Amino acid sequence: MKSAITVLKEQFKHFNLIRRISLYELRNNNNANYLGLAWEVISPLIQIAIYWLVFGYLISGGKPRVIPNPSGGEDLQFFPWLVAGLIIWMFFQPAATQGSKSIYSRLRLLSKMNFPMSVIPNITIFSKLYPHLILVVFTIILMQFTGYPVSIYMVQLPYFIIATVAFTYAFVLLMTTLTTLIRDIQLLLQATLRMVLYLTPILWISHRLPDFLVLVMKLNPLYYLVEGYRASLMGQNGWYFINSWEYTIYFWVVTAIIFMIGAALHIRFRRHFIDFL
Repeated sequence: MKSAITVLKEQFKHFNLIRRISLYELRNNNNANYLGLAWEVISPLIQIAIYWLVFGYLISGGKPRVIPNPSGGEDLQFFPWLVAGLIIWMFFQPAATQGSKSIYSRLRLLSKMNFPMSVIPNITIFSKLYPHLILVVFTIILMQFTGYPVSIYMVQLPYFIIATVAFTYAFVLLMTTLTTLIRDIQLLLQATLRMVLYLTPILWISHRLPDFLVLVMKLNPLYYLVEGYRASLMGQNGWYFINSWEYTIYFWVVTAIIFMIGAALHIRFRRHFIDFL
């Protein structure tokens, strides 16, 4: 617990530093591109288009695909349903893979910096958060043209964005510590995340599966976030974080456990990171 409190204090104390460096990294990574920062949005949009073409058009024989409404209402259009869930993956996957190697990939910075190492994973996460927020705005606009106008349920969207960032940081803090100690974990993580995409209800419908299998799938905290985003953006399932309060408690307990383990390992080993590097 003491380690977790220490790491949290470091994030709040250096928040402005995190914000400035993450913006610098975002610009620096796109300096060589003619379209610059626009690629941070164009690239995810291309991926969304590919997933829609394969899973929303070709797989249904060229007919517009619809999703049965789990609450018993009108069927949901597949494209906005897909986008509402996929934008989380477009944030989490690069933040997790790049954040997990954020410490050992900054050897020169580690020897010169005068701020705590726990800040480094958050720099990577925030550099991915800005494009994510743009995609969220794009999705909100898209919903207006696909039959899902702004509703009162969108008030819960900021909560789910914060929850997504919190879980991502907890996960990345643990992974970046482990990958610094054991490099093979980075490769294992990349392979595992490819599988996680298909174990999360982003491309497929969870309520068509047997109840016990859905329960197993819900062990993945991303399931909670995906359904929360859809409830917020599409006005489905009402106040998801209240109606599914047991799942809300589970999500935050899992996030807290991962964070405390990651913080404890980080505090214990960070003085020796340079030795491992």
